[in-house]
Amino acid sequence: QPHQVITTITDLTKVIDGVRSVVIWERDINEGRLLEGELAFQAQDDDGNVWNLGEYPEEWSGGRVEGAPDTWIAGIAGASGGIMMRAAPRPGTPSYRQGFAPTIEFADRAKVLRTGLRDCVPLRCFTHVLLTDETNPNEPGDGHQHKFYAPGIGPIRAAPVGGHEREVLVLTRIDRLGPDELATVRRRALRIDKRAYTVSRRVYGRTPPAVPGPATP
Repeated sequence: QPHQVITTITDLTKVIDGVRSVVIWERDINEGRLLEGELAFQAQDDDGNVWNLGEYPEEWSGGRVEGAPDTWIAGIAGASGGIMMRAAPRPGTPSYRQGFAPTIEFADRAKVLRTGLRDCVPLRCFTHVLLTDETNPNEPGDGHQHKFYAPGIGPIRAAPVGGHEREVLVLTRIDRLGPDELATVRRRALRIDKRAYTVSRRVYGRTPPAVPGPATP
């Protein structure tokens, strides 16, 4: 089945648990239909580590939002941020938590397996690729993946390890948005941000609104 995951870096920021974070808009599209639209929030610390500080994933059906039950925000309802990407990943180092939200049983972890790989995807071949092993302890059967990350790009491949899932996602395209395209993305992401206060009052409703601007002063 044709399946797309489109990730867009916006020029919006949102303060999460006291940290001004970049707003990332992601869409999960299957056979031309939107299944999930998500706002995610990430920030980089002074050492260069990239942190995951929350997610607002809307579930869609029939062209309408059904809800966002898996929303989590660091600092709310016992949730805390986790590391998405280490500044200097090295094989043999301990696994690290990618975020923690006890109310939705989110506790994904990652471990560096290899560095310096070469991997080819439909877009092109990449070198100095990082391979991580990512698991969800709460879903040991289907929450296990190998992910490949290229420097300056991000994830280029995600493949399941065991379980019932067989789909492999690969990077096929990168677009750099012009001013008009970025403005359109900004408007659409802000609409989602506004709607989230109604859909997820108890969690998202306790955050300040997203605003245009850089992630750092």
